[in-house]
Amino acid sequence: MLNVTKLMPQGRGLAAALLKRAASVELDWDVRQKSRFDATDSQGRALGVFLPRGQVVRGGDVLVAEDGSLIVVKAATQPVLEVRACAEHGSPLDLLRAAYHLGNRHVTLEVQPDHLKLEPDHVLADMLRQRHLIVTETQGAFEPESGAYAATGGHGHAHDHGHEHGHAPAKTHDHSHDHGHQHGPDCGHDHGHGHGGGHRH
Repeated sequence: MLNVTKLMPQGRGLAAALLKRAASVELDWDVRQKSRFDATDSQGRALGVFLPRGQVVRGGDVLVAEDGSLIVVKAATQPVLEVRACAEHGSPLDLLRAAYHLGNRHVTLEVQPDHLKLEPDHVLADMLRQRHLIVTETQGAFEPESGAYAATGGHGHAHDHGHEHGHAPAKTHDHSHDHGHQHGPDCGHDHGHGHGGGHRH
């Protein structure tokens, strides 16, 4: 087994040619939030990873093995819930409210300009749908907010995800969960969802 005790956040300082030739390892979030774990890289080598406690591994980070070899970490595709505001009946403010309520529940959350991601949880999914948000079960990489990890692991990441600040509503989302109902003043729904400020559509 090849021991790994060092991590270089996002491979900073390493030449692109080195990273291109390096082995890789795909890890899901459950593994990447641990400081000690075993894995197998793309060259079939068994890795024993022993990082400082509290250090979190992110997609794009580079592990350095005891023999000096580099292993690029890839965030594995895993089941996630993607949460978006309803372009027809809601507003981006609904997504902010969702982030607030999920944060109060200490839910591990990835925050993007136009959507949130969290690990599958049918209770939370139902709660979000009741708030007229679009919740889609999908597969994707999961990179939640650092929160306290940045302090404990010295691993403050600027997530360069190519953020776009044009807030045009997405057009491609399936509203099949709506079952054809409307969120207007005449829809017959009780909109007292505890929004505190009166939920308008």
